[in-house]
Amino acid sequence: MASLACSLSAPCSSSLRSSFQGESLVTGNPSSSYQVQQQQGKGALRIKAKESRIGKAPIPVPKGVTINLEGQSLTVKGPLGELARTYPREVKLTNAGDVLTVERAVESRRARQMHGLFRTLTDNMVIGVSKGFEKRLQLIGVGYRAAVEKDELALNLGFSHQVRMKIPEDITVKVEENTRVLISGKDKCSVGDFSAAVRKWRPPEPYKGKGIKYSDEVIRRKEGKVGKKK
Repeated sequence: MASLACSLSAPCSSSLRSSFQGESLVTGNPSSSYQVQQQQGKGALRIKAKESRIGKAPIPVPKGVTINLEGQSLTVKGPLGELARTYPREVKLTNAGDVLTVERAVESRRARQMHGLFRTLTDNMVIGVSKGFEKRLQLIGVGYRAAVEKDELALNLGFSHQVRMKIPEDITVKVEENTRVLISGKDKCSVGDFSAAVRKWRPPEPYKGKGIKYSDEVIRRKEGKVGKKK
């Protein structure tokens, strides 16, 4: 029994070990998520995470865009304006002239979480000052209208009063045919936040589709209740 238990336990332990170290039992290739290394003379295993697919991608800097990097502070200037951001110590930026890269400064869980995030935020800054971002809204309903009056967006949405919203300084709002609203700006977050605030006044309802919706939004319609036939 002892020899049988030994013969059964030996391959089992090696299989578990190879599986934990990230090796495929069929092909012997490293796993796609982690690489596990064992230090010589020590029993502890060290897990090394791979680079983020989003974070490791370089950010191309188009012509007309100026990058100013001082420590953890980044300033991006372009035809549409200027944006600035301060980065945490877990990530570091490298400016190579026409390419901007975001890397992890330390190997920690927090740094891995921030790597892809701040690469995306940096890319949005470069795109924002060069091309900008925009959201299109459409008003659907009888009597629903929109108009820009000085620095406010006036909305008639079937309430007993007119809705007036202050337009942020870094955002441009245009109204076409009284029912189509174009919101644009260099800051993607500001454009998205203001668009969501406008839509929140009258979210599209699923029966007749009345309300404020994004131009590319698909509304899942529902059938109204039908009374019984007499």
